[in-house]
Amino acid sequence: MRLVSMICLLALPLAAAQAAPPVHISSPDGAVLVTVALTALGQPTYAVRYRQAELLRPSRLGLQLAGADLTQGLQLTKADPPTAVADDYQLATDKRANCRYRANRRVLHFASKAGAAGAPRLSVVFQVSNDGVAFQYVLEGKSQDVQRITAEGTTFHLPAGARGWLHPHAKAQTGWAHTQPSYEEYYQRGVAAGTPSPLGEGWSFPALFETGGHWVLLTEAGMGRSYCGSHLAHQSPNAEYAVAFAQAPEKTTPEAALLPEGRLPWRTPWRVLVVGNSLATIVESTLTTDLSAPAQTALLPEAPGKAAWSWVLLGDQNTTYDVQRRFIDYAAGMGWRYCLVDALWDQQIGYDKMQELAQYARAKNVGLLAWYNSNGHWNEAPQTPINVLFEAGSRRREFARLKQMGVAGVKIDFFGGDGQSFMNYYQDLLTDAAQAGLLVNFHGTTIPRGWNRTYPNLMTMEAVRGFEFLTFDQANTDQEPTHCATLPFTRNAVGPMDFTPMAFSEIRGKQRRTSNAFELALAVLFQSGIQHYAEVPEGMAAQPTYVQDFVKKLPPRWVDVKFVAGYPGQYAVLARQAPGGAWYVAGINGTDAPQTVQVDLGKLGLKGGTLITDGATNRSFSTRAVAGSSLSLTLPARGGFVVQP
Repeated sequence: MRLVSMICLLALPLAAAQAAPPVHISSPDGAVLVTVALTALGQPTYAVRYRQAELLRPSRLGLQLAGADLTQGLQLTKADPPTAVADDYQLATDKRANCRYRANRRVLHFASKAGAAGAPRLSVVFQVSNDGVAFQYVLEGKSQDVQRITAEGTTFHLPAGARGWLHPHAKAQTGWAHTQPSYEEYYQRGVAAGTPSPLGEGWSFPALFETGGHWVLLTEAGMGRSYCGSHLAHQSPNAEYAVAFAQAPEKTTPEAALLPEGRLPWRTPWRVLVVGNSLATIVESTLTTDLSAPAQTALLPEAPGKAAWSWVLLGDQNTTYDVQRRFIDYAAGMGWRYCLVDALWDQQIGYDKMQELAQYARAKNVGLLAWYNSNGHWNEAPQTPINVLFEAGSRRREFARLKQMGVAGVKIDFFGGDGQSFMNYYQDLLTDAAQAGLLVNFHGTTIPRGWNRTYPNLMTMEAVRGFEFLTFDQANTDQEPTHCATLPFTRNAVGPMDFTPMAFSEIRGKQRRTSNAFELALAVLFQSGIQHYAEVPEGMAAQPTYVQDFVKKLPPRWVDVKFVAGYPGQYAVLARQAPGGAWYVAGINGTDAPQTVQVDLGKLGLKGGTLITDGATNRSFSTRAVAGSSLSLTLPARGGFVVQP
């Protein structure tokens, strides 16, 4: 009898844990609701609803450590009361200058039922805002040992019928010169949730889904030094997507960290879901930077700007002193702040003549940017300067030398993946560049994860199949319209994107499918801290004066964004606000049929403006004044427009 009583007493904590009511966290406006519960096996789950609509079915939480399984056999020991989060900050390199984050925060504490001695304790921090859900894991305990996370239990379980706009994640060490993954694939558009990736490595962040007329964008933010970059796993049965870590080759040296390693207490990056019943939420949200660490150095509001760039249309052979001097003159004439000198400058120009160029540029109020290979031993990309930046001492000497030469910033290319050591390398580069007073542009790179808030000298990142691909083969050129109409809702929604847009000139050996007005619209539609334009001096000079004037008057940065109309892969119309309050509107039609768009200028405080759109052919323009507070415009196939105040 006493034995039976003892068994019943021992069973009480398990029964109590199973019977514990779910925990709820809602957004300040009450529209977004997260429900956290435990299964009978002690597996923590969360579900997300938006105004009664199911956005995520119960999805899993937890971490798998080398020495402890914190994905099951858990009990909820405490749910802290909700607290309010308020954060106001400024950005110079993203979609909004003055950011305002408001959320409700709740911390849930779990313990292992097995009670393994010395095992870390798991907590999950939820922050729910009007535009989305974010959560991160916290590991605490007394151990001083390095902890290793071998896998995440996190999943995102989409409802039946959901469709995705998804970027296939590349297999490491594939692609040209073994430079993958560099986030340079085409988005698969409108695929059924749960579809396996065509490349066998899952799907990259950000991942966009539509379910029942609502939108969900998945990504990650707040990437520190003790985690690797992640993506969605290849297999997603029943539309339940798991988190996958970096692949085995994605580390800076054979002995460097690949998977997450850290000491207690340990906070992981944020898992981020931007949610809403309109694409406006996706386009306008700043959650990626809201959830990232504040800057430790000064904001650089004067750093963003426009740049001339010869490489994309003229190639390696034109990284020469005379050509680059001509592009500096071009930038000065257009009123642009920068000129980028790309690969092979160290061989074809040399350091001494590069210093002359930098001084010549500064005399014309133009800053010179210099290209570098991130190193080279993790891939076979041969472009130089190479093997200069990886070692800390060499890097700091090189950055100091560039600063002494008068160079304003660096473009660093050909990174090797998302392992933890690469996450550290990116931040080492940013830290040392800031110390030297240099701006940074990452290419052949991972996605932004809010780093441009933490490191204000980070101007932009590529992580996109950009304009350069149009010069490689006709298949890429053919896909430009739909690709560009996808990016405002996916890649560019999570941070600055160095697509390098806008070329009116023809591409040698290719037939460009977009109109010149489409290309002009990209100068406003795409956001980048430094916007590198593909057009060359001769091509710009051949355009109507009013087009040249429009490009000259574009502000060096934007302070706000509004979604006007659009659908991923079909068309996109956005408005961007310049410092001082003026709104610019731009739109593109990514389809092969005419598209009529309606623009409510009154909502932007506009009572008219100047319209530039397609002319009689797709290589010509037309312009007219727009009166009143509304505009109805039919865009031709693969056409575009801009409205300037």
